[in-house]
Amino acid sequence: MLRSMYSGVSGMRGFQTKLDVIGNNIANVNTVGFKGSRVMFSDILSQTIGGVTAPEDGERGGVNPKQVGLGVSIAAIDTIHLPGSAMTTNQPTDLRIDGDGFFVVSAGADTEMLLTRAGNFTIDANRQLVTADGYFVLSADGEPIILDEAITAFTIGQDGMINGVTADGPEEVATIAVVKVLNPSGLEKVGGNMYRMTVNANPEGSIEDYMTVAGDADLGTGSIISGQLEMSNVDLTNEFTEMIVAQRGFQANSRIITTSDEILQEVVNLKR
Repeated sequence: MLRSMYSGVSGMRGFQTKLDVIGNNIANVNTVGFKGSRVMFSDILSQTIGGVTAPEDGERGGVNPKQVGLGVSIAAIDTIHLPGSAMTTNQPTDLRIDGDGFFVVSAGADTEMLLTRAGNFTIDANRQLVTADGYFVLSADGEPIILDEAITAFTIGQDGMINGVTADGPEEVATIAVVKVLNPSGLEKVGGNMYRMTVNANPEGSIEDYMTVAGDADLGTGSIISGQLEMSNVDLTNEFTEMIVAQRGFQANSRIITTSDEILQEVVNLKR
């Protein structure tokens, strides 16, 4: 069989994956805190049909290797952690991190801590600060944030400090935790706008070891802006351009298979 046919198959598979990623990006164009992804390709190991020879002075020249590539593979699917645009909501529990860092959330006591950039938080019936899916937003000491019933109003500062107002005067409630991730692309997406820490995101691979507060100059964590949300960083212009490239790449590789089939048909017809 022709090598070109298998190369075409690998190319179609690769561009199909690229279209899958593009489709997911476009589907999440209005998802709060969403980070788009991209597909990177690499060539598969080439088959050597002629080796290299060294040149010899005055006797013969060197010969380059003769190699035939065997197609393409997916080298990486990178998550692009560029900041999304800010949307002003004036809702005090809507929070945006202006810079690096992630909010820390968990489903409850003794459950796994997860990270998110989506700050569309609410206050539930038990006066706990939670995500849209009911996950607790954690404070810098790793505990859920609860507003006392005596608090009639509150504000959230750029350092993440929640300052409540009671009949007896102001009261500090808690400080919202943030985590600086050294390699955000190394995080694992788990759905619900949340990420799981991995050993390739931070060396220790533990969220607890990196919990701090917003505005930490030493770690470079960004400020928390109340009343705003970070929207998706998906650029529709770029996505549609990449969609055209992927579509044409898929078509070109399918043509390789068609042409290879026609050549094989000619070989079969030699017997006639």
